[in-house]
Amino acid sequence: QVQLVESGGGLVQAGGSLRLSCAASGTIFSINAMGWYRQAPGKQRELVATITSGGSTNYRDSVKGRFTISRDNAKNTVYLQMNSLKPEDTAVYYCNAEVYPFLGSPTSYEYWGQGTQVTVSS
Repeated sequence: QVQLVESGGGLVQAGGSLRLSCAASGTIFSINAMGWYRQAPGKQRELVATITSGGSTNYRDSVKGRFTISRDNAKNTVYLQMNSLKPEDTAVYYCNAEVYPFLGSPTSYEYWGQGTQVTVSS
């Protein structure tokens, strides 16, 4: 079993910054992709950014140039630095990880964090 624990959410004014962290623990041999998703009230969950174990990144267009995803493989932790925040960034942010539980595992398993609220006031 794997647990993802997020931290760093909160209330910030438009134009401000927040840094989210997500630490994975449990039965982990390696982690492939890690990512951040968000869900605003009444909307579907959407991808914000992903990062592979090799460091390749992908962002949704609306956050490019403002958000930066990074990871520390030794700590099984992924970060999301969010700058120039806008009210439309308000959502619950969820961490996601694709985990191989042991050496030689034929498949990876997907896990989600419990979510952390980000609120941007205008």
